[in-house]
Amino acid sequence: MTTTLTRTLKLPSLVLFGLAYLTPLIVLGIFGIIAESTGGAAPAAYLMAMVAMLFTAHSYGRMAVAFPVAGSAYTYVHRSIDSRVGFLVGWAILLDYLFLPMVIWLIGGSYLTAQFPAIPIAVWIIGFVVITTLLNILGIKVADKANYILMAFQLLVIVFFVALSIGNVVTTSGAGGLASTEPFFNDTSGFATISAGAAIAAYSFLGFDAVTTLTEETVDPRKTVPRAIMLVALIGGGIFVVVSYVTQLVHPGGVFEDAASAASSIALQIGGQLFGAIFLAGLVVAQFASGLAAQASASRLLYAMGRDSVLPQAFFGRLSEKYHTPVINLVATGAVGLIAVFLDVATSTSFINFGAFTAFTLVNVAVVFHYVRQRREGNQLNPLSYVVVPVIGAVICAYLLSRLDSNAITLGVSWLVLGVVVLALITKGFRTAPPEMTSTEKATIEAAA
Repeated sequence: MTTTLTRTLKLPSLVLFGLAYLTPLIVLGIFGIIAESTGGAAPAAYLMAMVAMLFTAHSYGRMAVAFPVAGSAYTYVHRSIDSRVGFLVGWAILLDYLFLPMVIWLIGGSYLTAQFPAIPIAVWIIGFVVITTLLNILGIKVADKANYILMAFQLLVIVFFVALSIGNVVTTSGAGGLASTEPFFNDTSGFATISAGAAIAAYSFLGFDAVTTLTEETVDPRKTVPRAIMLVALIGGGIFVVVSYVTQLVHPGGVFEDAASAASSIALQIGGQLFGAIFLAGLVVAQFASGLAAQASASRLLYAMGRDSVLPQAFFGRLSEKYHTPVINLVATGAVGLIAVFLDVATSTSFINFGAFTAFTLVNVAVVFHYVRQRREGNQLNPLSYVVVPVIGAVICAYLLSRLDSNAITLGVSWLVLGVVVLALITKGFRTAPPEMTSTEKATIEAAA
């Protein structure tokens, strides 16, 4: 009998999974960088990024209804546009899914090394990789339960940070200081700087789409997954805007001694040494929770591509008969994470957003293609949901892609060129379509949905 993924997840668990992947506390981890790039208008950048992500989240929801299987952007473009384009989208999004866990573990290790300099960063990274991999191998239900605990602590730190920030503003400027337009637009910010900041801020949203990779483990996915996607984008975006707003009130402008550690300095300013230590613990916990979700998603994407034989099926397209999880893929993503020992944060994050924006743009386009195909088959779909909203989402995402720095674009394009070479090999010079699941496998999976 074929081993399949087990449907156990409901809406609260999916939303929690997506928020864990987003890591709400990351808004403080990169606050200084965004505030610096926007000239002190970090919440405006997050608001712009949230609008972009809501349009794209809507498109992911439409695709999750049409194709309730694992694979996310790869599957949606593969089925709606073309199998070759789908392969290249899957290849591009690997930049996000494969390297994001590595970046998360690297950032967590960097925080701990700064606090405990006697312990090499490699020790922390290996610890993150081993513990996270074991939890994910044991099953999504075990990882789900761990997420509840980790998210609770992370959100508690955020609540204390916001409360202490409000108290600091009221003490220094009075209650009237809480209402200001300066964090959204001021003399040192403008549309160009805010949009550049939004391209960076979008990094914080990476993960709202990750819930689609768990479609085959979700109860009633056609209803649950679209709702979860929108809720994750809305709740995550709301947290990012509010937290960056109060933080920007505490420290107006975008000038810092060290932008990378700006939030830590602000935590000490508003809460003293004790809260500074709690804040550090919250950051580390947040990174662990995010790594747990990121690795799970990466392994499911590899599983979907392996099951289609786009990647070697014998290696990537297998599930453990005991745990019903893609154990080999989890170990592989853990091994990629160990590369973090030899990299710095700047290098490892330089091309993540390239893959994400490429996938986001083409998922929006895929919705339009799906609409056209359904119309040809005589099925009527809402043009507002399936044409207008996706087109706006595609334009916004393409614009944000163009706002990435030249290094990110160069590395991203190089990765895509390598993908084209791989595609040429598996399609015998583009003469045949990439391998795909058999109709029996599709029917079995979609019937279970």
